[in-house]
Amino acid sequence: MTRSQTPASLSALTQDLTRLAAIPSISAPGYPESTHAALGEAYELTAELLRDAGLQNVAPLELPGTAPAVTGEIPAPPGAPTVLLYSHYDVVPAGDESLWTSPPWVPTERDGALYGRGTSDSKANVIGHVGALRAWDGKPPVGIKVIIEGQEEVGGGALLTYPQAHPETFACDAMVIADMGSVRPGVPTLTVALRGMAMATIEVTTLKGAKHSGQFGGAAPDALLILLRALASLHDDNGDVAVAGLDRNEWTGESYSDDEFRELAEVLPGLPLQGTGGLGSRVWSGPAITVTGIDVPSVANALNAVSPHAKAKINLRVHPAQDAGEAQAALVRHLEAVKPFGIALEVTAQETGNGFAADTTGPAYEAARKAFSAAWGTTAVFAAGGGSIPLVSALQSAVPKAEVLLVGATDGYANIHAPDERVLLDELDKATLAEATFFGELAAGWS
Repeated sequence: MTRSQTPASLSALTQDLTRLAAIPSISAPGYPESTHAALGEAYELTAELLRDAGLQNVAPLELPGTAPAVTGEIPAPPGAPTVLLYSHYDVVPAGDESLWTSPPWVPTERDGALYGRGTSDSKANVIGHVGALRAWDGKPPVGIKVIIEGQEEVGGGALLTYPQAHPETFACDAMVIADMGSVRPGVPTLTVALRGMAMATIEVTTLKGAKHSGQFGGAAPDALLILLRALASLHDDNGDVAVAGLDRNEWTGESYSDDEFRELAEVLPGLPLQGTGGLGSRVWSGPAITVTGIDVPSVANALNAVSPHAKAKINLRVHPAQDAGEAQAALVRHLEAVKPFGIALEVTAQETGNGFAADTTGPAYEAARKAFSAAWGTTAVFAAGGGSIPLVSALQSAVPKAEVLLVGATDGYANIHAPDERVLLDELDKATLAEATFFGELAAGWS
């Protein structure tokens, strides 16, 4: 497959992406009924584009309380492997629209990029699948199965348990999970690891009610101080996670430089980065603990009183190969053992999700290395992701022998989940060509 053999022009892909990204298909709860209707509209357009690209038996997979997933197939030629294509058509909210240069629901092309909510995460990747099928005129040299969900941004809903109960539906030799992309523009990237996730809450109640700090402070146990002492124990003086039993190893693949990371994270000038060791091990192949919420009196409403109660929510990111439940148990043990000032905390374990670590030694990875290197004109690299894609672990468990490729048109500077989200059209073009080329390379090398 060469660029001249690819009938799916960039212009057509851009037009299709513009149509799809104009739909405010927000899956987060609490939005008007019209927003939930937009999920159906995005489903219909996604199904239409895939059907027109040659996908057969296109139908919704409808599960309770979950937006419909687009499914379909193209039977494999005799002796050829089957590839499962995944992405999602739902998006996160736009946030404060005044922070956008152009309206988030009016996809706008400028400087070689298309701006708008969902252009990168992950509607460009939906369109990449469409373009890859068009490139073969709907008759690729491999079998195709497709699942495009509408619930990824809120955890997957009932779809998360479906693959394990119906593994035959997802049976394949390789999966192309299109919800990632290049570590930086121009660098073809295969994401080979994702961290898992575990949540927990901690709280402490010490008094029946708030007490005057002048009369009681210094002896009455302050719930807020106790909570803060417990939270501080989660890291050492360097900012490294100090919880025993959490896996970490140095990352040996591609990574960001410290300066790139500072720019991406928008670290204020002059401040050090947190933790020690390689940057990759801090954000990809090691744990991270973030306090995502805390219930305490606000400064604006502060009283001169000893706090009777305090509560915090903790997000733990887990080494890709460590069981998330095992990591969560380590966190709970640590917090239960702390007992600041001799007072025990109430620790509640919440949801978990396992990470992903790829086996990169099979024929699909060999084909992908060739295809992605050819599409970009430079050698493909391995990288990792600090976030999670909930369905990846579910699909991997259901079809454990399938090779899982995490790829896409996104890049590290795409501003996903932020104002001015964008996809570079050149990255979309190359990602589409790479996927189409992958089909040919995998078929040619299959035995």
